[in-house]
Amino acid sequence: MDSLREVLWRAAANRRAKLPRTSSLPPAEVDEAVQAVLRRAFEHLWEHGWLPYDVYEVVRRNEDERALSFLVDSLAVEASRYPALHPRWREQLEEIEATVWWDTAQPHVDQWASRHIETRDDAVAAAVAVLAVLVTLPGLPVIVPKPGTPLAAIDHHHVDPKILNRVRGLLAKAESTAFPDEAEALSAKAQELVTRHALERMPLDAPTTTSRRLWLDKRYFDGKAQVVHVVATANRCRAVVYDLGFVALVGEELDLEIVELLSASLLVQATRAMVAAGDKARKGDEARSAAFRKSFLLSYAHRVGERLRAANEVPDDDRLLPVLAERKKAVEEYFGAMFTRTVAKSTPVRSAAGWDAGRTAADRAHLSIT
Repeated sequence: MDSLREVLWRAAANRRAKLPRTSSLPPAEVDEAVQAVLRRAFEHLWEHGWLPYDVYEVVRRNEDERALSFLVDSLAVEASRYPALHPRWREQLEEIEATVWWDTAQPHVDQWASRHIETRDDAVAAAVAVLAVLVTLPGLPVIVPKPGTPLAAIDHHHVDPKILNRVRGLLAKAESTAFPDEAEALSAKAQELVTRHALERMPLDAPTTTSRRLWLDKRYFDGKAQVVHVVATANRCRAVVYDLGFVALVGEELDLEIVELLSASLLVQATRAMVAAGDKARKGDEARSAAFRKSFLLSYAHRVGERLRAANEVPDDDRLLPVLAERKKAVEEYFGAMFTRTVAKSTPVRSAAGWDAGRTAADRAHLSIT
């Protein structure tokens, strides 16, 4: 007779397969089988570059809330197996609120079912739904040591809190204002502040080149990814777009932190401007079409890139030239080692009106910053 583990693996491979009834089986046996199959899938993913938040996002996009809830609990179980975790792991587990809330002396499956007012069979079905997603995922570049790897002392660089708070304040004002000119000016001021801070610290800090993944909403993904790309370029980073729904970023730790912050703010502003452009249009008008909105975001990104390059213009300092060259070389080498094969992709602009509206929305503010 096949073991429950084998049955669960087959069910994950073929979603039309009928799941076994587990009500007559010992709770501990069911729980052990569920944890074992998920542990096997997790180990494969960690070996091939995945991180907890990556797994969370891909399940969130493909399954329902029940499956996502079971995944979060399963990640908490997985994390508890390791005595030490990389800081990035800890940050991501905290972000998705993966904590062990149940009595570990009792089977998790039954406690999850009770908490969600479900049956044990429903809990097993949620686990299989998660597994069905995990077993299809491709390998990714390894950017963080897999759990269980001995960790050397990690110098976790962060932006000066005072600078970061000022940037956040500027971006919060940019997101909340109803005036596009003011939003653009505040964003440019934030970029200028970041650039000056980055140049001031360059002679002091050792390079800390690494990679992060920035997941984006799939709606109008190409345009949003282009916004991230121009922000990355303005901050001395490289970007690669994955159809899975994220942008892989390569750069220094400090620069990457800023890219994430600025990208989030600019995407909020871009989306608000895009929606506002179609507010007065009637149903069926071009301004409400997908082609218009995609073209709007692509144009917005293009013009934002021009603005950020202008905001980055600072007086020449010959002392910084060797440092800038060294940083660029480090990023390019790291990028080349991580991405041995990349393909250039072009996105067609199918709405001239959308392109013009996007450029207008991004071109309202004065470029000079005082």
